[in-house]
Amino acid sequence: MIYTVRTTVNQEAMVADILAAKSKKEGLEVWAIALFPGLRGYIMVEADHENTVQRAIAGVNNVKGRGVVAGEVKIEEIANVFSNKPLMETIQAGMKVEIIAGSFKGEKARVVRVNDTKEEVVVEILEAMVKIPLTLPAEHIRVMKE
Repeated sequence: MIYTVRTTVNQEAMVADILAAKSKKEGLEVWAIALFPGLRGYIMVEADHENTVQRAIAGVNNVKGRGVVAGEVKIEEIANVFSNKPLMETIQAGMKVEIIAGSFKGEKARVVRVNDTKEEVVVEILEAMVKIPLTLPAEHIRVMKE
Protein backbone atom coordinates (compact mmCIF):
# COMPACT_ATOMS: atom_id res chain seq x y z
CA MET A 1 0.00 0.00 0.00
CA ILE A 2 1.20 3.50 -0.81
CA TYR A 3 0.92 6.37 1.68
CA THR A 4 1.66 10.09 1.32
CA VAL A 5 3.83 11.81 3.93
CA ARG A 6 3.77 15.61 4.26
CA THR A 7 7.21 17.19 4.67
CA THR A 8 8.77 20.62 4.75
CA VAL A 9 9.20 21.90 1.19
CA ASN A 10 12.69 21.24 -0.21
CA GLN A 11 13.44 18.74 2.58
CA GLU A 12 11.87 15.74 0.85
CA ALA A 13 15.19 14.03 0.01
CA MET A 14 16.51 14.42 3.53
CA VAL A 15 13.32 12.97 5.05
CA ALA A 16 13.40 10.08 2.56
CA ASP A 17 17.01 9.26 3.53
CA ILE A 18 16.17 9.35 7.23
CA LEU A 19 13.09 7.14 6.71
CA ALA A 20 15.11 4.63 4.70
CA ALA A 21 17.82 4.38 7.35
CA LYS A 22 15.35 4.23 10.24
CA SER A 23 13.14 1.57 8.64
CA LYS A 24 16.17 -0.58 7.85
CA LYS A 25 17.59 -0.17 11.37
CA GLU A 26 14.28 -1.00 13.07
CA GLY A 27 13.30 -3.74 10.60
CA LEU A 28 10.09 -2.00 9.48
CA GLU A 29 8.20 -3.30 6.45
CA VAL A 30 8.86 -0.21 4.29
CA TRP A 31 9.39 -1.38 0.73
CA ALA A 32 9.85 1.84 -1.21
CA ILE A 33 10.20 5.57 -0.70
CA ALA A 34 9.68 7.87 -3.69
CA LEU A 35 9.91 11.60 -4.21
CA PHE A 36 8.89 13.39 -7.37
CA PRO A 37 10.19 16.75 -8.66
CA GLY A 38 6.69 18.05 -9.37
CA LEU A 39 5.34 17.04 -5.96
CA ARG A 40 6.98 19.46 -3.52
CA GLY A 41 6.41 18.95 0.19
CA TYR A 42 5.34 15.31 -0.10
CA ILE A 43 6.94 11.88 -0.42
CA MET A 44 5.32 8.54 -1.19
CA VAL A 45 6.01 5.57 1.07
CA GLU A 46 5.09 1.98 0.20
CA ALA A 47 4.62 -0.11 3.33
CA ASP A 48 2.55 -2.98 4.69
CA HIS A 49 0.35 -0.76 6.89
CA GLU A 50 -0.21 2.90 7.81
CA ASN A 51 0.99 2.19 11.36
CA THR A 52 4.36 1.13 9.95
CA VAL A 53 4.69 4.50 8.23
CA GLN A 54 3.63 6.27 11.44
CA ARG A 55 6.37 4.39 13.34
CA ALA A 56 8.93 5.26 10.66
CA ILE A 57 8.20 9.01 10.75
CA ALA A 58 7.95 9.25 14.54
CA GLY A 59 10.48 11.79 15.77
CA VAL A 60 11.75 12.70 12.29
CA ASN A 61 12.35 16.42 11.79
CA ASN A 62 10.75 18.15 8.80
CA VAL A 63 7.68 15.90 8.80
CA LYS A 64 4.76 18.32 9.01
CA GLY A 65 1.58 17.95 11.02
CA ARG A 66 0.53 14.39 11.72
CA GLY A 67 2.75 13.27 8.85
CA VAL A 68 0.72 10.73 6.93
CA VAL A 69 -2.03 12.19 4.77
CA ALA A 70 -5.23 10.29 5.54
CA GLY A 71 -5.92 7.28 3.38
CA GLU A 72 -4.12 4.98 1.04
CA VAL A 73 -3.09 6.18 -2.43
CA LYS A 74 -4.25 4.09 -5.37
CA ILE A 75 -1.65 3.52 -8.08
CA GLU A 76 -4.12 4.87 -10.68
CA GLU A 77 -4.13 8.22 -8.86
CA ILE A 78 -0.39 8.73 -9.31
CA ALA A 79 0.09 6.98 -12.66
CA ASN A 80 0.45 10.33 -14.46
CA VAL A 81 3.49 11.11 -12.28
CA PHE A 82 5.19 7.96 -13.57
CA SER A 83 4.54 8.72 -17.24
CA ASN A 84 7.64 10.51 -18.44
CA LYS A 85 7.33 13.05 -21.23
CA PRO A 86 10.50 13.51 -23.24
CA LEU A 87 12.38 16.54 -21.93
CA MET A 88 12.68 18.28 -25.28
CA GLU A 89 8.89 18.19 -25.84
CA THR A 90 8.31 20.24 -22.70
CA ILE A 91 10.70 23.10 -23.53
CA GLN A 92 9.62 25.86 -25.92
CA ALA A 93 11.04 29.23 -26.95
CA GLY A 94 9.92 32.07 -24.69
CA MET A 95 9.62 29.97 -21.52
CA LYS A 96 11.13 31.17 -18.26
CA VAL A 97 13.61 28.68 -16.83
CA GLU A 98 16.06 28.36 -13.96
CA ILE A 99 19.58 27.18 -14.61
CA ILE A 100 20.25 24.27 -12.24
CA ALA A 101 23.84 23.37 -13.12
CA GLY A 102 27.05 24.97 -14.30
CA SER A 103 28.55 28.41 -13.78
CA PHE A 104 25.19 30.19 -13.93
CA LYS A 105 23.42 27.91 -11.46
CA GLY A 106 20.47 29.64 -9.79
CA GLU A 107 20.04 32.29 -12.48
CA LYS A 108 16.67 32.88 -14.14
CA ALA A 109 16.64 32.91 -17.93
CA ARG A 110 14.35 32.93 -20.96
CA VAL A 111 14.60 30.28 -23.69
CA VAL A 112 15.50 31.83 -27.04
CA ARG A 113 15.91 28.70 -29.17
CA VAL A 114 15.59 24.93 -28.78
CA ASN A 115 17.81 22.47 -30.65
CA ASP A 116 15.98 19.11 -30.50
CA THR A 117 18.64 17.08 -32.29
CA LYS A 118 21.48 18.08 -29.93
CA GLU A 119 19.14 18.37 -26.89
CA GLU A 120 20.42 21.86 -26.22
CA VAL A 121 18.72 25.16 -25.47
CA VAL A 122 19.88 28.71 -26.05
CA VAL A 123 18.92 31.02 -23.19
CA GLU A 124 19.40 34.64 -22.18
CA ILE A 125 19.81 35.46 -18.50
CA LEU A 126 17.01 37.78 -17.43
CA GLU A 127 18.92 39.99 -14.97
CA ALA A 128 22.06 40.39 -17.09
CA MET A 129 22.99 43.89 -18.21
CA VAL A 130 24.02 42.60 -21.63
CA LYS A 131 21.88 39.89 -23.22
CA ILE A 132 24.36 37.22 -24.27
CA PRO A 133 22.95 33.93 -25.56
CA LEU A 134 24.15 30.85 -23.67
CA THR A 135 23.93 27.35 -25.11
CA LEU A 136 23.22 24.77 -22.40
CA PRO A 137 22.32 21.08 -22.30
CA ALA A 138 18.58 20.72 -21.72
CA GLU A 139 19.23 18.80 -18.49
CA HIS A 140 20.80 21.94 -16.98
CA ILE A 141 17.53 23.89 -16.88
CA ARG A 142 14.25 23.58 -15.02
CA VAL A 143 11.08 25.08 -16.44
CA MET A 144 9.51 27.58 -14.06
CA LYS A 145 5.77 28.06 -13.61
CA GLU A 146 4.59 31.27 -15.23
